[in-house]
Amino acid sequence: MASDKTANFNGNNTMLSIIVITKNESSHIARCLGSVTWADEIIVLDSGSTDNTVDICKSFTSHVFSTDWPGYGPQKQRALEKASGDWVLSLDADEYISDNLKHEILNHIQSNDACGYKTPRLSSFCGKQMKHGGWWPDYVLRLFQRNKGHFSNDNVHEHVIVEGTIKKLENPILHETYVNLEEALTKMNSYSSLGAEKLFNKGKKSSFFLALFKGAWSFFNTYFIKAAFLDGSHGLLLAINTAEYTFYKYMKLYFINK
Repeated sequence: MASDKTANFNGNNTMLSIIVITKNESSHIARCLGSVTWADEIIVLDSGSTDNTVDICKSFTSHVFSTDWPGYGPQKQRALEKASGDWVLSLDADEYISDNLKHEILNHIQSNDACGYKTPRLSSFCGKQMKHGGWWPDYVLRLFQRNKGHFSNDNVHEHVIVEGTIKKLENPILHETYVNLEEALTKMNSYSSLGAEKLFNKGKKSSFFLALFKGAWSFFNTYFIKAAFLDGSHGLLLAINTAEYTFYKYMKLYFINK
């Protein structure tokens, strides 16, 4: 088991906590946690995994907790509230970091020149790292001072809200978004339901023709304007998957309104 320790980076007592939420992530989580064993503390909040995710997590940290599922934003906020470090790095279970990003993070949290940092994210789609289609550089705010940030309450597409200066890092978080097409389709169905619920809660309405238009525009925007075609056949699959997600999100909203 990786030990939870008190850091003394370059003579400084700054502590870094890693927070991760999980559910049935046995195919990803070891690589994620293995890439951050150098941190002072790893917090994992699991919401009812039925595979061996929890056992894998316990091999990396003693701070593994089980809870219900209130949505992405509230769940990550719960994990944040269990952290004790001066700084927090939030990762998804299918993300991991390189040694270059590790050293960049440690250097910046010692310099203390910002309250939070946005990091580029390099994502893969069915085995290919995507540089187009709106997937790169895809800056996400994941590293922040614990007492300066919190998560939005969104049930999907949550984000960190930081009070103070925000800067950018150079090295990317590595993200294995979809291992294969089956996983892409499964997540598309789940995320489109959550997206429809989010729109409904905002008072939005839809129709069949609006869903059709939104889906078609999403394909055109991803494949042509954002140049997913430069990523070859994977770019075409990405554009189709994005269009399907958008179409079904607005169709599900239409049926919720009915």
